[in-house]
Amino acid sequence: MMNEISILGQSTSWLEVIAMLTGIAGVWLTMKENIWCFPVGIINVSLYAWLFLTPGIRLYADALLQCIYILLLFYGWTNWADSNKKKDSRDTFNIQPKTALRLSVFVLISTVALAIFLQNFTNASFPWLDSALTCISLGAQWMIAKKLIENWIVWIVVDIIYLPLYFVKHLPLTTFLYAIFLLMAFKGYTEWKRNLIVREA
Repeated sequence: MMNEISILGQSTSWLEVIAMLTGIAGVWLTMKENIWCFPVGIINVSLYAWLFLTPGIRLYADALLQCIYILLLFYGWTNWADSNKKKDSRDTFNIQPKTALRLSVFVLISTVALAIFLQNFTNASFPWLDSALTCISLGAQWMIAKKLIENWIVWIVVDIIYLPLYFVKHLPLTTFLYAIFLLMAFKGYTEWKRNLIVREA
């Protein structure tokens, strides 16, 4: 890994350090429903896309996920900016059953397609697990853009599964980051619940 450094006896890189710090900042801003979460998030995912493509990591689905996040972050940025103009920027919503079903089908089909591709055409590590987490995370990021409170529940599940994956891939700071993400997801759910509006999303 480029520019290796040692932190608490674990080998890591400055790239991972900066990615971790911008990740914490981005999730904290999201939790606070601050629109600056989007530009900070774009920097964060760009750094992680680079990190996941390095020869020692090879989490290609995760790298692809970061690139798609960039598009979703721009979409969320626009959506939240429109909410600000309408003076309802603090409102959050429940996902509707039909939306949840469509999103679940999309995640399932995308997971299978991506996993088969990675397994057959790349040397990706953990292609099925990586693909599943990638597609579920995309769904959760879309839910953030739409201010659906259940995004935090999805992130809690995803973060729990990501912890051992990143530990096995020798990404100590990213493992630590996702432990922080897990705690912040619980807090984010609580904070968003205060502004919950029960209506069709």
